[in-house]
Amino acid sequence: MSLRGFRRLRGLRVAARWVAGVGVLCVLLAISLLVFAQQQSTSGSVWLELLRFLPYVWLLLPCLMALVASLWLGRAWVVASAIGLVALLGPGMGLQWHAAREHPRSIRMMTYNVKALQAMEKPGGLQALGLAVARHAPDLLVMQDAHGMLVERSERAVDDGPAVFGLRHVFAVGQYVVASRFPIAACTTGQIGFESESHRYLRCRVDVDGQPLTVATAHFQTPRAGLMAARHQGLGGLEGWQRNHAQRMTQTHQLARDLAAVAGPLVLAGDLNAPPASPVLATLEAVGLRNAFSLAGRGYGYSYGHSLRWGYDFLRIDHIYVSRDIDVIDSFVAAGDASDHRPVVADLVLPQ
Repeated sequence: MSLRGFRRLRGLRVAARWVAGVGVLCVLLAISLLVFAQQQSTSGSVWLELLRFLPYVWLLLPCLMALVASLWLGRAWVVASAIGLVALLGPGMGLQWHAAREHPRSIRMMTYNVKALQAMEKPGGLQALGLAVARHAPDLLVMQDAHGMLVERSERAVDDGPAVFGLRHVFAVGQYVVASRFPIAACTTGQIGFESESHRYLRCRVDVDGQPLTVATAHFQTPRAGLMAARHQGLGGLEGWQRNHAQRMTQTHQLARDLAAVAGPLVLAGDLNAPPASPVLATLEAVGLRNAFSLAGRGYGYSYGHSLRWGYDFLRIDHIYVSRDIDVIDSFVAAGDASDHRPVVADLVLPQ
């Protein structure tokens, strides 16, 4: 090889290393931004809230490519890329890892957005929902999007209605159903509307072997319209996304105000349409509620996404929250595709 050819080859190698270095830096910067977004609960940035709804699993491929490229760049680059991969798989994607515990007095709580109207249109749809519930035998079950199972939108509430999935104490109103192994003492609805729209949440008093427990379930406004606006209209769609976020913030402030006045043990469960670290959830945590999966879960807790075209869950938007006097000894997301959402389960110990 001539001296000129050798210099050209050397120049190409230097350029390739430079390109590889820039690529690795870009991947590490993206991971850092997403990890930062997961940890921030401020409502000041519409961008941060939007980032929380991205499927972070998409970054695994470029992250692995960056790790391979770093082998060419030196040990420090390899270490940085490995740390980036761990950061993505851990705090970036919301990994929780807590050891399950047992307690003789624990009760099992389940929340499930059942999409009842869709289930009733499919052969065996309601039976599939029943199997998903029976597989984990909850003592308390709250369901959202349960229109048509017991009542329609305009019908009066059903108090102590027919047993639902083996649970004999039942209250249903609108889209909500509370089913319990324990007697339901009293139920009431509260307002979580926004702008000119009326929305409700449901709150019931349950007698758990002589211990009063308040169980609330809510379904916040879907972020779908705002996400679609941001996706298809770019910067022009941010106004729609910001308005959508503001609607859910209005709902969470109303709900948090009501629940802050509740005395005694309290459980809030439902499709809150917000991932962890969202200010929507931080508002609830500010009044003393704690996320069951964050306290005792294992894995990522993703409950939504498998019905979309990608076919896998990537969002943790269904939650169980408990007051400070309730101990959470286990929490998990149940398997199954009977609904667009997966049920979330938590084993709770009430104060004596």
